[in-house]
Amino acid sequence: MAALSIEVLPDAEAVARRGADLFALAAQEAAAARPAFSAALSGGHAPRPLYALLARQQFAQKIPWRRVHLYWADERCVAPDSQDSNYRLAHEAFIRHVPIPDDNVHRMRGEDDPEEAATAYERLLLQPPARAASSQADLPVIDFVLLGLGADGHTASLFAHSPALAVEDRLVVANEGVGTGPRLTLTYPVVNAARRVVFVVTGTAKAGMVAEVLEGLRVPEAIPAQGVAPVHGTLTWLLDEAAAGELSGRG
Repeated sequence: MAALSIEVLPDAEAVARRGADLFALAAQEAAAARPAFSAALSGGHAPRPLYALLARQQFAQKIPWRRVHLYWADERCVAPDSQDSNYRLAHEAFIRHVPIPDDNVHRMRGEDDPEEAATAYERLLLQPPARAASSQADLPVIDFVLLGLGADGHTASLFAHSPALAVEDRLVVANEGVGTGPRLTLTYPVVNAARRVVFVVTGTAKAGMVAEVLEGLRVPEAIPAQGVAPVHGTLTWLLDEAAAGELSGRG
């Protein structure tokens, strides 16, 4: 069972700062213990200010960028220069501004055939450093997985009632939700093998779903974010006051 921590912060800016702090701390801890630090990133509105902070000196100077390896939790099946690309979001916000080696940035190839791209990314995850950090024969252990939450309860590109939710023998699959178009996504086994998983959620529009995920009946087939439960790692929810507004005792 995951060690769960829920942190409620005053606003979206405070959530971004706390997320950047956790990223920097995890990178420092990993660099002290292992040859590399691996992180899987997500797209969406909430992570954007966190990414921007990582490029600022106060955070960037704390991170051993040459040991950082970046992966993605999911990606839309678009070219990397598309406005819809999760890779482009992170690249423009911080990757291009920090001294991380190009070879350490492992994007999902959304422009390729989805099934072929999923298979290729799975092979990548079974290579160092992700595989080198593993204590299990068949799963990589990513140090830090950053996730968002959709208003419909999805996370990464794990959508309600989609085939990806039942996958146990793959690391990466092509998946699609209602009206989303094709995506690539990590599967539950990879996310739940991570050392640290951090949800970043802000705004009143997500408050109802935050309460459903954290306090409602557990039905991950309908609310996929409920299926995130690191086996040996920690699970942290970073919420602003607005997103936490419907949790018990905060109404």
